Parts: sequence; structure tokens; C-alpha cells
Amino acid sequence: MKFIIGSTNQAKVKAARTIIDKHFIGSELHEVKVPSGVKDQPFGDEETRTGALNRATNAAMEQEGAIGVGLEGGVRMVENEMFLCNWGALVLPSGEKFTAAGAQIPLPESIAAELHKGRELGVVVDEYFQASGIRHSEGAIGMFTAQAVTRDQLFEHIMQLLIGQLKFHQTN
Repeated sequence: MKFIIGSTNQAKVKAARTIIDKHFIGSELHEVKVPSGVKDQPFGDEETRTGALNRATNAAMEQEGAIGVGLEGGVRMVENEMFLCNWGALVLPSGEKFTAAGAQIPLPESIAAELHKGRELGVVVDEYFQASGIRHSEGAIGMFTAQAVTRDQLFEHIMQLLIGQLKFHQTN
């Protein structure tokens, strides 16, 4: 089986590789930078899910017969509180699509305020922790859970849900 992930973000690639290798031994995973078709900072489940679907669709179009993988992080409002949200998608060569979402946690109000001003989470989190490239490693989820759950682990869970749907589809 050949998979192509629509991202070069190493946390996303690592998550996809870990789960695909676990379930489809001998499969291939290639990474390619593709547009998500949504804002750099997706707001809401719908926009974040759309970004994942667009990445998976664009990745699948890179090579005939490949399964496209899309993983997208965003934020959503629940009442007056901003939460991290994450979505994933697989697009099969037939055009069939599978989607799944991951765990969510609230963001500190100071971070949410910056995002409401139009800033992107990765940049704000880097400034908040006086670091660089957090989105490519532990991610905001890792920083705000004291490394209990890192970004690649969160995306691994989403990949498990996606691959599980694929395997169910293959047997039915």
C-alpha cells in the first residue's frame, strides 16, 4: 500500500508513519507539502476538518493509487473558552473519505486572546514558551499537558481511528 501525507510537519509525519507501519507492514509513506485550503489558523471543527480533507485529497492526487492522509490542527470555541482541536482524513483512490477527530483541551486565556486577534497558534505558543518550532515537536498540546500527550501522540490517536475505519471498510 502506498500512502502520501499532505504535510512535511514532522510531528504529523511521525504519527502517520508509526500507525501505518503498525497496521500495514511493508507499506510506503511519502510526504508532500500541499495546501490545506483553509486559513493558517483554522477556527472551528468544520474549518479544521475541511483542512484535513483538503490535505488528504491533494496528497492522494500526487500519485495514482495512493491513499491520501491529511492531519490538521485548529481551535474551536466552547461557550466562552477556546480549545485545541485536531482532525484527520484519509482519501482512498476510489474517492471514499474517512475522517476522525482527537482530544481537546482548553487554551490559556492569554493565548486565546492572541488568536482572536488573527495570530497563528504555533507562533503564539513559541513566544509564550520562548521557544522555536514547538508545532514540529511536542506541539501546544504537549506544552499545555506538561508532555503527558505530545502532538505526534495526539495525531497517532487520530491515525488509529482513520486506519481502523479503513480496515473495517476493507472487510465489509
